[in-house]
Amino acid sequence: MEEGEYESVLCVKPEVHVYRIPPRATNRGYRAAEWQLDQPSWSGRLRITAKGQVAYIKLEDRTSGELFAQAPVDQFPGTAVESVTDSSRYFVIRIEDGNGRRAFIGIGFGDRGDAFDFNVALQDHFKWVKQQCEFAKQAQNPDLGPKLDLGFKEGQTIKLNIANMKKKEGGAGTPRARPASTGGLSLLPPPPGGKTSTLIPPPGEQLSAGGSLGQTAVAPSSVGGATMSWPQPKPATAATADIWGDFTKSTGSTSSQTQPGTGWVQF
Repeated sequence: MEEGEYESVLCVKPEVHVYRIPPRATNRGYRAAEWQLDQPSWSGRLRITAKGQVAYIKLEDRTSGELFAQAPVDQFPGTAVESVTDSSRYFVIRIEDGNGRRAFIGIGFGDRGDAFDFNVALQDHFKWVKQQCEFAKQAQNPDLGPKLDLGFKEGQTIKLNIANMKKKEGGAGTPRARPASTGGLSLLPPPPGGKTSTLIPPPGEQLSAGGSLGQTAVAPSSVGGATMSWPQPKPATAATADIWGDFTKSTGSTSSQTQPGTGWVQF
């Protein structure tokens, strides 16, 4: 046992009874029925501690905590702790006084739950001891441990489905690249097939530089992308002059005067 190891507490039970047991005559095991269960030799507290790989069963006084006896346990199950054959609440432990003297005594719990906790505490400790020994062996000899084999066994194959991993160039799922922005406010491109709208003047008129309409012989217009010309108005005939004569001969009316710059005659 190393001096630097600390002592940990595994289990504490407030009540345990100690019995004197007769020598075992045969190898059939101990029986609690042979003890004087109604007359325990001592009663007190039980505490299980561990220091390193060794566990210690300590019998202490309930009030003062004075040590009555202790049983070092280096293996479980083993000769240091044995269960009786006729009950789950009683055990036989081997106590030592530190001078080499040993004795076997019987202990018993009034509650089965306390006896179960006593048994499990020892089992968990020595399970941990076994794991620590295995880890130490693996650290000294790494080649002795199990190796992870990731290779293919004989006749073993693997199948990969890569049909959906490639896309045809120019396919429908390929997004169209947008022109890079030159900074500032970006303008969206015109819709496909769109045409710039133009103002169509009335027949015989065209837009002047100032925005007014002027009469021309031919007024070009764009309809559906094709250029067409409006026909030139025919000169007035005598029959036409007779029809509108009454309106053109009226005097003093400003309605018969042509407004400059418009090209339209108001009636």
